[in-house]
Amino acid sequence: MKKSSKLLLSILCVVWTTLNGTSLWAMDFGLVLDQNAIFSGYNSQSSFDYNGIAVPRFSTLLGDNGALYISAGLNFQNNPWAAVPELLRTEINWRFNNGEVTAGRMAYTDPLGFIANGLFDGARISMDTSVGTFSAGAWYTGLLYKKRANITMTDNELRSSYTDLDYSDFFNTYFAPKRIVAALDWEHPGLAELVRANVSLIGQFDLANGDKLHSQYGTLKFSVPVNDFVFSLGGSFELVEATGEDTACALAGELGAAWMLPIKLQSQLSLLGRFTSGVVGGSSITAFQPITTVEQGDILQAKISGLSLIALDYLARVCTPLSFGVTSTYFIRSDKGTYQGYGSNGYFLGNEFSGRLMWSPVSDVQVNLGGGVFLPSLGNAAPDADMLWRVALNVTLALY
Repeated sequence: MKKSSKLLLSILCVVWTTLNGTSLWAMDFGLVLDQNAIFSGYNSQSSFDYNGIAVPRFSTLLGDNGALYISAGLNFQNNPWAAVPELLRTEINWRFNNGEVTAGRMAYTDPLGFIANGLFDGARISMDTSVGTFSAGAWYTGLLYKKRANITMTDNELRSSYTDLDYSDFFNTYFAPKRIVAALDWEHPGLAELVRANVSLIGQFDLANGDKLHSQYGTLKFSVPVNDFVFSLGGSFELVEATGEDTACALAGELGAAWMLPIKLQSQLSLLGRFTSGVVGGSSITAFQPITTVEQGDILQAKISGLSLIALDYLARVCTPLSFGVTSTYFIRSDKGTYQGYGSNGYFLGNEFSGRLMWSPVSDVQVNLGGGVFLPSLGNAAPDADMLWRVALNVTLALY
């Protein structure tokens, strides 16, 4: 009995010493409440949408070089009313020499921010060198909640994204499309001590049954600060392989400029031009198809395939807790068939005007109020169509 007690005590001492030495007890807990109320409509038709999410999180150190982060969410929404569980960012991170390995459910964003943007399941390795940071990652999308992943590359995926979650048919109505995404990235913070460069090679491979759609992207973006200005230039070349069709190519480009105004009020004026190709008859050029759908515009919220836009934005900080911004965005179709949200008569869809107020009295409370209108009357695609309007209130509270 004494021997057993001594053995148990020895084991407990070893475990305690190990855990204490690896800083496992340096733990952090928190809870984020994110609530959204949206009024929207056109002409005399209107609707109200609510969605809120409670996100508990946990993080801890693993030894001197590792870290663990876990977060989950429970979404509440109307139309119809439902509670939707999610596993959010959950990853293990380990640093070694000049490198880092991350595995789990992690965030990834391409250089342009509208090709692959969101959470993905997999692993990524990064290496810091004298010529920049190199990284490689591979991920799977089929375990994500479909509305979080927002993958709508095919008509079937688009229809599935609008299908409500049905707990009696959970596996067919919850998960995102099954795709493998892989990326090789290179980033340099200051080429010639001036140019910030981001370059990526991205590929996605369709694992769905039946017809498949694969695509690969070569993407780059450069940013140059000059006095109070920042200029940026980016582009992407895409190869598209769809079942039963010849390999096609697509293009996307982005040109931007931001100016910190030399006035007492801290403010910035920025101009952004974004282009994506549409279908060109008699050629191999088709509509640009991103992996994830990043909505363009605060009111129109359109998928970028076959669209171009010009946006002028002004953002100012009135005082430490209060900021405001106004944006004007004009939408142009690259062809008359890819985006048909407003008929197929012309190329000019119209102009969107939006504004927003941002108030953060303390670091863990943020209130955003935004709204605006989209006016098809300022285009020739459907000049007689009703305007769209939208007002949204977002309240975020972080509890530690």
